[in-house]
Amino acid sequence: MAAQGAMEGRLDARPPAGAPAAAGLPPGLHRLGLAEPRDGLVYVPASAPADGPGPLVLLLHGAGGDAAGVLPLLYAEADRAGAVLLAPDSRRRTWDFIVRSYGPDVAFIDLALEAVFASRWVDPARIAVAGFSDGASYALSLGLINGDLFTHVLAFAPGFMAPTDLEGRPAVYVSHGTDDPVLPVDACSRRLVPRLREAGYAVRYREFQGGHAVPAAVAAEAMDLLLAGRAGRSASPSKSA
Repeated sequence: MAAQGAMEGRLDARPPAGAPAAAGLPPGLHRLGLAEPRDGLVYVPASAPADGPGPLVLLLHGAGGDAAGVLPLLYAEADRAGAVLLAPDSRRRTWDFIVRSYGPDVAFIDLALEAVFASRWVDPARIAVAGFSDGASYALSLGLINGDLFTHVLAFAPGFMAPTDLEGRPAVYVSHGTDDPVLPVDACSRRLVPRLREAGYAVRYREFQGGHAVPAAVAAEAMDLLLAGRAGRSASPSKSA
């Protein structure tokens, strides 16, 4: 990946047109093996297709978190959907653009995606970037910048978004608890969702009674959106998001 691309939040990794040349990553939980001490995990459910393409979710943790902490949010839904979960660790306590600017985490995520694309047959019509809390803010931002890769953005309790540019038209799912004490809904999702809709994105927004969390029903609804496949992506959104 070019340094300039990483600084702009752009990802180069793309799934091959068909099955990957090298088979790998059997069902189970695997370390990425790309860095120490902060690395990441890949979860391949037993239900993942063995001889065809399946969905992939890039899942991003919150501030101070890691892959092991965020994966349980979607384990059950990954099992139900046959979706591979890729959860990298941020290079520092949280994601790069929240600390300073895009760069190190974008480059690492690109390497992680390349590794999964090389070993699992991924359906290009069902690739999501998802996240919780700071990870949701990062997922929204990366998803809008890389809408030519991600077909869906699943943001659970996001705080803000900071895309450097807009590319493609991913379908967007946003959820937020009405009693969230960490990222209050009035200052966060209730402001973000209208901006996304004004920019031309199809947004499914779910508020629920509760705090800073991802209820099981919310996780299921988000996964159902991904399973529905590629949304309308023929036109580029307005640059006002």
